[in-house]
Amino acid sequence: MNAPNPPLRAAVVPVTAFQQNCTLLWCTETNKAAFVDPGGDLDKLKDAVRQTGVEIEKILITHGHMDHCGQAGVLAKELGVPVEGPHEDDRFWIERLGEDGARFGMSGEPFEPDRWLVDGDSVTVGNLTIEVIHTPGHTPGHVVFYHRPSKLAIVGDVLFQGSIGRTDFPRGDHRQLIDSITQKLWPLGDDTVFLPGHGPHSNFAQERRTNPFVSDAALT
Repeated sequence: MNAPNPPLRAAVVPVTAFQQNCTLLWCTETNKAAFVDPGGDLDKLKDAVRQTGVEIEKILITHGHMDHCGQAGVLAKELGVPVEGPHEDDRFWIERLGEDGARFGMSGEPFEPDRWLVDGDSVTVGNLTIEVIHTPGHTPGHVVFYHRPSKLAIVGDVLFQGSIGRTDFPRGDHRQLIDSITQKLWPLGDDTVFLPGHGPHSNFAQERRTNPFVSDAALT
C-alpha cells in the first residue's frame, strides 16, 4: 500500500446513518474500480467516482445487512454493472432489505447478485485478483475480500479496531465468528491491514495484541 506505484488504491466513503465504511478500490494500471458495500448515500458515492476519475466495473458485497447493501441493487442498475457477493447463505438478509429499510427509516431494495461467492473464489477488478474468504458468524454468508500483494483485507463487520462483529442477529454465531477470525484471518499475517465496516482501520498484529475479544491473551 505504501509502494510508489501500488497496484491497488482504496478510499473509504462512510455512508448511511450507521456510518458504514463503503470502500472504493481501484486498479492503478487500468483505472477500473469496484465499490465494496455501497449501502446508501449514492450521490456521495458518485461524487467519489468523479473525484477519483475511476471507472466502476462492479459492486462487491461482504454481507446482506441493510447498511452494507441496501442500495447496492439500485446503484448496480444505474451504473449497468454486476454485483458479486456475498455467500448465498445471506440470501434471506437480502430478501428482507425492503422491510429492514422501513424499520430504520432507510431505503432498501432487495436484489439478486449476479454471482454468489464461496470460500476460495476470487474476484477481479481491472488487473487485480482479490481472494474471497467465507467468514460466517456475524452473518452466515459473510465474506472477506483480500488482496494478497497489498496485504489488504476488507473485512466488513467481522472484525473492528478493538472489537468484533455482533452475533445477536438471526443466524449469528459467536463461536463461528471467533473461528472465522482466528482460523481464516490471522493466517493471512500480522502485517495485514484491514478496512472494517465501521470505524478506523487497523492491522492484525495490533488486534492480536490488544483486542479484548480475540487477542492471543484473551483466547488462551
